[in-house]
Amino acid sequence: MEAVSRRDRSLLASGMLACGLALLAGCSVAPLPELKPPVPETWRNAPAGVAPPSADLRGWWQALGDPELDALIDRALQNNLNVAEAAERLRAARTQNHHAYDPYLPNVHGRTNDVIDPDATASYFVVGFDALWELPLFGAWQSSKRAAQGQENGAAAALRGAQVSLVAEVSRRWIELRSAQEQARLLTAIRDAQQEKLRLVQVREQLKLAPPIEVAKTRAELARADAALTEPQQAINACVQQLAVLIGQPEPDPAWLTPGPQPQLGEWQLTTAPADMLRARPEIASAEADVLRAAGELGLSRADIYPHIGLGASLQWSTNILSNYRVHTGEAISSVGPIIDVPLFDWGQRVAAAHAKDHELKAAVFAYRQAVLQGVAEAETAMGDLEQSRLREDAMQRATEALDSSTAALRKRAELTLGSNLDVQEGLIENQRAQLERVSAIAARDLAYVSLYKALGGAPMPTPPAPTTAQAAGGAD
Repeated sequence: MEAVSRRDRSLLASGMLACGLALLAGCSVAPLPELKPPVPETWRNAPAGVAPPSADLRGWWQALGDPELDALIDRALQNNLNVAEAAERLRAARTQNHHAYDPYLPNVHGRTNDVIDPDATASYFVVGFDALWELPLFGAWQSSKRAAQGQENGAAAALRGAQVSLVAEVSRRWIELRSAQEQARLLTAIRDAQQEKLRLVQVREQLKLAPPIEVAKTRAELARADAALTEPQQAINACVQQLAVLIGQPEPDPAWLTPGPQPQLGEWQLTTAPADMLRARPEIASAEADVLRAAGELGLSRADIYPHIGLGASLQWSTNILSNYRVHTGEAISSVGPIIDVPLFDWGQRVAAAHAKDHELKAAVFAYRQAVLQGVAEAETAMGDLEQSRLREDAMQRATEALDSSTAALRKRAELTLGSNLDVQEGLIENQRAQLERVSAIAARDLAYVSLYKALGGAPMPTPPAPTTAQAAGGAD
């Protein structure tokens, strides 16, 4: 009965010790703040009839109807150096996260040492092994995981931000390139019409039907038309060079300099835009990761206030290599027992560090809310810009259609000798200028479309695979 009683007492003591350690391990964990993003239920600047269900942003740039742009974005996502850098940083953060608990697991070290006796009559060469297991008490276990997970989430948000910005920038540069090429074509047509107009005015002057001042004015208009051609050419040169940088190559593709059709949305209109799409914004995801990391760091700083408790063991062999002519191994010395580090007095440094981390957590929550508000503002502005640019494009389309009819009428009158070719050239110039404005309106709508989907978080992007077993093992070295 006495043996049974002793066994029961031993089991009871072991159970109480396990419960006590579990309680100590779980206490002092900083609670995660509840993040309630202040997003609107409906968008103020959304077009009428926008439905509330969620939308998939994957491949949003394909609405521009340009296969060359689609292929260009695929190349950029594969070869862009900023994206590659962010992907490597994410892999590094994932590797660290997988080993977040390692500091609280038993570890063994092998050491050698050369110890000299103070009287200089002995010199000992020591070989041994040390083992240490620090118990993750006072919330250190959960807090270390939070900090590592926040670090990984932040790296994932940075990668997504790099991808979203890349797709948006490639789209912008391509839109600007094709728009500049179309503007160059129209400005060339205006210049040619100005040349023909100058020839006709010079003929009229020779026939004494026009004063010399009219010739001078027409020659000035031709010079301005030549000068206007330089602006789109500058834009073309800048765009192709930036596209090369975005794709990760030193030189632009010669094919980019060949003019092509301008990307345009056509009849596309926004049909779905739920407010929860904002959570896909990399800026918001990064701010949320900062909150998680700050909560983990707060928990670790609180755990540092309390004693550090662990178990230690050592096994050492020594030999006197100074007085012995032949080396021989002495007796092994071993030890095992608890290790306790109690912060008795440190001028309040650990408590102050915990208070500082608490303020940093609150600051991270405010930064998260600010990121959401900024996202809402950018989305509202982009929606308003997109709708206004659509109205402008429609108006310019009607204007060009009306001027097309006017130019056709002028040509018909000239064929019937009821009008002059000079009137036809002036009509052509006015028509081409209206088409220039329409090209600008189309580009503005395309760019507003890009800005909208960037404000809403961009498209879901591929993420790099998790580190392999070999990579994870390498990170533990």
